[in-house]
Amino acid sequence: MRQLLNTLYMTNPDALLRKKDDALCVELDCRQVMSVPFHVLDGVVLFGHAGCSMAALRACGEHGISVVMLDERGRYSGRFEGPTHGNVLLRREQFEKSTDPGASLRIAKRFIAAKIHNTRLVVLRQARDHPEIAGMLGSVAIALQASGEAVVHVGALDELRGVEGDAAHAYFSAFGSMIRADGFSFTGRNRRPARDPVNAALSFFYTMLARDVATACETVGLDPQMGYLHTCRPGRMSLALDLVEELRAPVVDRFVLALINRKQLNPKDFHMEGEACCFTDAALKKTLSLWQEKKREEIMHPYLNEKLPVGLLPFVQAQLFARYLRGDLEDYPAYLWR
Repeated sequence: MRQLLNTLYMTNPDALLRKKDDALCVELDCRQVMSVPFHVLDGVVLFGHAGCSMAALRACGEHGISVVMLDERGRYSGRFEGPTHGNVLLRREQFEKSTDPGASLRIAKRFIAAKIHNTRLVVLRQARDHPEIAGMLGSVAIALQASGEAVVHVGALDELRGVEGDAAHAYFSAFGSMIRADGFSFTGRNRRPARDPVNAALSFFYTMLARDVATACETVGLDPQMGYLHTCRPGRMSLALDLVEELRAPVVDRFVLALINRKQLNPKDFHMEGEACCFTDAALKKTLSLWQEKKREEIMHPYLNEKLPVGLLPFVQAQLFARYLRGDLEDYPAYLWR
């Protein structure tokens, strides 16, 4: 099992990342404020105008550390990876299956069936914890169960996307009622840009999760851009987005709900930039720290039947998908939260 390493988040626009001996050093006003050895890192995230020297970037590539660049709003700008060490035969199998409509549909069904299962479980857990809205949430859970059953019978990818869209609409129609803290409202999903605090938090941490999944795909030798459910287009991490679907609800949605309902976030932690709602600088640092804590929580993996940190889920699922493509597994065991 891979060790859960750390991600270094650079949020200060005046900070500069440099290489020094066997470590990455963070400098502020020409003064070293932090030093992190390469062997404990698996990723670096640069926000906005945070800088990185070429020597540091080159060293990250040599040590297999991904460097992801996001803008000030947390939107993905790009990523840097060192040489790809994956098995070319694995990628060939990945590409061949993507050109086979039947194989693509079977794989995409696994992603969506798991996504619907996991969103339904989030709804049922919230109904258990909040009896006053249990009736309404129970109706949504029934609708999600029907969508899950419909996945089995679809015969084309567009039909599958329609089922997924109906399930997402039902799920997010109830999401606002699961927010129990004052000052927050949620009337539906919006993005590009997110226009309210709840959508801003969801979009931001979906981006963080996608970064981890893309890195995991590269780690096990998969091409994160060659997907099955999400159509392929230049610059789009289609396979990473496919694998994110099954992890959204149990990892990100529950995390955001917990932040709000435990009052670890409040409306003052957000501000508007034009039409976009964004974290304040202080809230961004706070939530990233809590995100790292979340990734260290241990869960029981339903397929492996062993405990592992939440932060290893992207790597485990990417590894299981690679084993399926190689023929070591008869089917891909998508993550079904319990």
